[in-house]
Amino acid sequence: MAGVNRGTMRPFTARGVMSRLDQFESVFRAAAKPVYRHEVRVFSHVLVVTDLPPDEAAAWGARVQTFLSGIEGIRYTVVDASRAPTVGDLLALIDAERPDLVCTYRNLHSSGWRWPYTLGDHVVVLTQVTAVPVLLLPRPEGEGRFETSGTDRVMAMTDHLAGDAGLVQAAASLVSAGGTLFLTHVEDEAVFERYMGLIGKLPDVDTETARAGLRARMLREPADYIDSVRAALEGRPLTVEAEVTMGHHLSVYRQLIARHAIDLLVLNTKDADQLAMHGLAYPLAVELRDVPMLLL
Repeated sequence: MAGVNRGTMRPFTARGVMSRLDQFESVFRAAAKPVYRHEVRVFSHVLVVTDLPPDEAAAWGARVQTFLSGIEGIRYTVVDASRAPTVGDLLALIDAERPDLVCTYRNLHSSGWRWPYTLGDHVVVLTQVTAVPVLLLPRPEGEGRFETSGTDRVMAMTDHLAGDAGLVQAAASLVSAGGTLFLTHVEDEAVFERYMGLIGKLPDVDTETARAGLRARMLREPADYIDSVRAALEGRPLTVEAEVTMGHHLSVYRQLIARHAIDLLVLNTKDADQLAMHGLAYPLAVELRDVPMLLL
């Protein structure tokens, strides 16, 4: 039997009660959101790995030091072609040196750089097997301008920014004093439209309301997280800028990198559910060959 709501004297049903509970639960979930807590990521020892003869390796190592000159307290170890010619040798070297960061370039110890479709065995294994971040720079043959640009403009890029403190911490720690940290969250528009197509087939759902509400919610959560990053980094010598949008990932990323003249792009590469590189990290690393990248 339907009950009576004494405040309004209107009957209510079990379905009405459940609807109100659902509303309360939705409001509660919307209010619960991740908040950024800053921890400084220290890069005190950089291992610079090359496949060059000693003199050229030293010269390339000097270019790396110029690129990272805005970061204080770094000790550099430069490796020439003789020290780690195989993947196994490189992994053993990292285990012995225990660096905080490995710096190298695509197609290490390979002529594959002439055909720009891969990263090469060394780089792929580094990103997936070791826990050490990899700073992937343009090749010495002249793919990019990293030796003079520095790290004034660093962009952390993902499609799941909210709660990804590790990505933000690494990016913030590599911004030169007075520089800018760009926090970028790009939702995949093709995926969004696919789900909207399915929602549109549900007879009880107002499709246009769902479209507007879902889109707003998807973009609001990373924006709120960026606000918490700003609050946590207040007083530090950097500026935080937000780029939260929806589009086709690769094209949007290219546009944002060019628009903001990004010096360093920071990406996640590991996925707990697979051996291959995470998400769009691989195609971005292959195609954006003139952009320095930190692969986490």
